[in-house]
Amino acid sequence: MKANCWMGSNELAVQDVPDPQILNARDAIVRITSTAICGSDLHLYNGLMPTMKKGDILGHEFMGEVVEVGPEVSNLRTGDRVVVPFPIACGNCLACERRQYSVCENSNPNAGMAEKLMGHSPAAIFGYSHMLGGYPGGQAEYARVPFADVGPLKIEEDLPDEQALFLSDIFPTGFMGAEMCEIEPGDTIAVWGAGPVGQFAVASAFLLGAERVIAIDRFPYRLRIAQDKAGAEVINYEETDVLDALREMTAGRGPDACIDAVGMEGHHPTRAVHAYDRTKQATKMETDRPHALREAVMACRSGGIVSVIGVYGGLVDKFPMGPLMNRSLTLRAGQCHVHRYLEPLMGRIRAGEIDPSFVVSHRMNLDDAPLGYEMFRDKRDECNKVVLTP
Repeated sequence: MKANCWMGSNELAVQDVPDPQILNARDAIVRITSTAICGSDLHLYNGLMPTMKKGDILGHEFMGEVVEVGPEVSNLRTGDRVVVPFPIACGNCLACERRQYSVCENSNPNAGMAEKLMGHSPAAIFGYSHMLGGYPGGQAEYARVPFADVGPLKIEEDLPDEQALFLSDIFPTGFMGAEMCEIEPGDTIAVWGAGPVGQFAVASAFLLGAERVIAIDRFPYRLRIAQDKAGAEVINYEETDVLDALREMTAGRGPDACIDAVGMEGHHPTRAVHAYDRTKQATKMETDRPHALREAVMACRSGGIVSVIGVYGGLVDKFPMGPLMNRSLTLRAGQCHVHRYLEPLMGRIRAGEIDPSFVVSHRMNLDDAPLGYEMFRDKRDECNKVVLTP
């Protein structure tokens, strides 16, 4: 089969690789009909995540048709159409029993690697380094899905792929980011990052009852999508001081909750500040550039919530712990527990409350995956979200 493979920093190749096979009684094999490039895939592409190996198959947002199931998979049959959550979860451990699927205790066979950096291992993730399991990803013609009796959600034939595909990651991730804000009627929510996850965080905050949502980014086309498609007010941080703007927009109080949908590769409009973090990252003195996180803490109203759904890989510098503690802020974070959101969010799609396909800007063949990554990284042609068809 063909698959999009990581060949080194900023180097990809679509290659012929062996077809996946059933290795465990709870496995399924899925023929992929749609897969997508995620913003967090760029961290791998840019060489910022450790334990990648040449030839690793990328991709954790995918859906398709079941073509084979293991003997212990009774909920799926050959021919079923499914969307697959990006975290791999066993369904039986303490974390899964508590519906904290992204920290499953059993799915990562390389847990020891993650423990060295994180203390404890999170769940394995498709196509996202050997530290997080080493499982081949879904930017391919086929994928092996472990614990298939727990993860995939069956999709009815009348729903187009692009309405269901983003249940694999970015729609639930944006929704969980908003849910962690404990939104009450009348609340104002600020979202750092107006890429696809940020756009879903904006839309989800409105679904959960926010009165106002403010999106912060530097790309006019992403701000336009957040404004026109998701209903946000917008701030371009290269044109406006964010903290001053948020104080003015909230009568000096600050947003009730702030969502960091940026993560480890944040940018800062001040060259000296950005250069400081780029230098520390390049010299391995910190792994992440936490500009958005710092700003979210400083902007949030006292007693408010800071929700972190942007991906961070390790250690950050100059974190404003004093403001967090002294102003009674609550910090919440996590990779999305996708499984718990699949059916509720499918219900919202079915009810016409949201059409997730609004984020798609480019559609390409799998063979064009390397070009898609370049366009997405460089923001060429107003590239917002790339969907690949094997």
